Amino acid sequence: MGQFLQFVFLGLSTGAVYAVLASSLVGVYAATGIINFAQGALGLWAVYAVAALRTDGSLVLPIGTIGLGSADEPTPMGLAITIGVLSTVIWAVLAHYLVFRPLRQAPVLAQVVASVGFMLFLQALVQLRFDTENLLALAVLPDKTVEFAGAVINVSDLILAGLAIAIAALFWAYFRLTRLGVATRAGAEDELAARLVGYSPDRLAAIVWVLTGAATGLIVILAAFTIGLNVTSYTFFVIPALAVALLGRLTSFGIACAGGLTLGAFQAVITWLTTKDWWPEWAQAGLGDAVPFVVIVVALFLMGGRIPSRGSLGEVKMPAVRIPRIRLVPTVVTLAVVVAAILLTSGTWRFGVVTSIILSLITLSLVLLTGYLGQISLASMAFAGTAGFALSKLTVNWNVPFPFSILFAALIATALGVLVGIPALRIRGAQLAVVTLAAAIAIQGFVFNNPEITAYEGNMITDPTLFGFDLGVRDGTNLVTVRFALMVLIVVAVATLIVMRFMSGSTGRAFLAVRSNERAAASVGINVAATKLLGFALSAFLAGVGGCLIGYSRGQLSAGSFTVMVGLTLLAMTYVGGITSVSGAFLAGVIGPLGVGYVFLNQTLDLGEYYEIIAAGGLLLMAVLNPVGVSGAIAELAERFRPRTRPRPDGPGAATPAVAPTTSKAGLNV
Repeated sequence: MGQFLQFVFLGLSTGAVYAVLASSLVGVYAATGIINFAQGALGLWAVYAVAALRTDGSLVLPIGTIGLGSADEPTPMGLAITIGVLSTVIWAVLAHYLVFRPLRQAPVLAQVVASVGFMLFLQALVQLRFDTENLLALAVLPDKTVEFAGAVINVSDLILAGLAIAIAALFWAYFRLTRLGVATRAGAEDELAARLVGYSPDRLAAIVWVLTGAATGLIVILAAFTIGLNVTSYTFFVIPALAVALLGRLTSFGIACAGGLTLGAFQAVITWLTTKDWWPEWAQAGLGDAVPFVVIVVALFLMGGRIPSRGSLGEVKMPAVRIPRIRLVPTVVTLAVVVAAILLTSGTWRFGVVTSIILSLITLSLVLLTGYLGQISLASMAFAGTAGFALSKLTVNWNVPFPFSILFAALIATALGVLVGIPALRIRGAQLAVVTLAAAIAIQGFVFNNPEITAYEGNMITDPTLFGFDLGVRDGTNLVTVRFALMVLIVVAVATLIVMRFMSGSTGRAFLAVRSNERAAASVGINVAATKLLGFALSAFLAGVGGCLIGYSRGQLSAGSFTVMVGLTLLAMTYVGGITSVSGAFLAGVIGPLGVGYVFLNQTLDLGEYYEIIAAGGLLLMAVLNPVGVSGAIAELAERFRPRTRPRPDGPGAATPAVAPTTSKAGLNV
């Protein structure tokens, strides 16, 4: 019993961070209607800023450094904490005015990807500006213990839990008892009415961003010594926080706080249970990461549409979709250009070309599911990784030959995609994005990083052969053989053409109808549930094929090939390229991680270390300024300068006047 209680209290430090982040998410949602995926990343800068100040007195800025001490005489603790909290407040205010306020009336998709982009931007900037490998967090809270029922409890854990409760209480008091807080809640119900009585929703929201930013910065700084410093962990603390915030329907600070503390303690107890001899070996890794996913799914399924929506001043439109058409000449020209690129390159450049080809298929899965069907998914690399690891088992354990190995592995990813897509039958928009991101993290922790499930002699993959002809990726010193590159091109080209045919046919029209208006689609006989699950299945299958090709291109897989951060970066590139068009998927493949764009940035410009921050910055710019992406902008520009012929108004042979296309609520040309 003593050990059990000790682990319960040990989890309070992490639970306090969850609780404050969850309370902050509730506050931001009440003020803006936005689910902020970057809430955890906001505190990331504060943690490392304080660590740097306490190590050598360096005040690290986005550009440049100011000395406020030395290694012998670092910055005083009180001043360091104040600077850290202020840095979080500044980032929060910048996020409000530069990113989220311009997207106030934007589609949910733009808000989600902008939030993800800001999260990626902050994480990349922290990794660039701080020595993340060597900085350590120093103790701030008292290093004392007390005994209770046989358990030794850290006083610091109790202080953190008490602070989390106090912050939740202060947020509740602000929104319930103060004039500005009540006005903020009223603006959430009716923004126009708030403006008419003299309150600016933007200014009210800025106040909330300041309060939540300060609370986030303070709690992570105080908890850093107990939790430790890890860039990815702090960034993804937002998922458990979202889980408990959704339990309270994004309206209850009390439930968010209590849920955060409980979840942190529960995860600590799971860690304790994994040390027991009777605990199954397959459940010893990543089970704690899966708990928030389960909580989120259960919460959203039980509540369904009861999560309140924010009042709006106008109708929100989705980015316009362009129906793909398979044309012989452009197809042949494109294939010829890619073949020439394969034949004329070698080494790292050919590897970049092949990687871009593979990534274009995975990004096409995002175009199909998110751009066409309107289901926001952040789990594409989880599906790809599932197929990749399944490919290792199929080729090494059971000697399944190519191409059946790809087919079977992709079908396994398809089954997982359908399973993850089931919540989409009741939820949509930002809530679905939360589910898919939580699923991706759970799969990464519980499957990819679990040696009992994925590890087999380093996850080797047998080279593909067809009719005795070796299609392996390497031949002696050659990094990528021509025959392997051409095989990848053929597989991707065939899959792309088939998908384009689907998208331009009745299936594509059903997808667009569901994207535009689910009730209207159901009224004309479209099975909305089946259409959504079909979209998740096709998307997961495409991503699975891409994951298999990644596996073949490496010859050996690791969890690092399919991390959640890689998936989010790929989403960023897809949005930059154009998430509603096939050409956008091609462009995203070119500029995707380790693709041709990355090779050019790294090899030619020697700027490879800036790739992630460039990707995140590009995503933010596109989300705010140009939601149709590069390919959409090019298409719109071409349409603007295309010559138009005017039919004769009357007389024999007069052409029928063209009807100007109208735009539906979803932004589709109808």
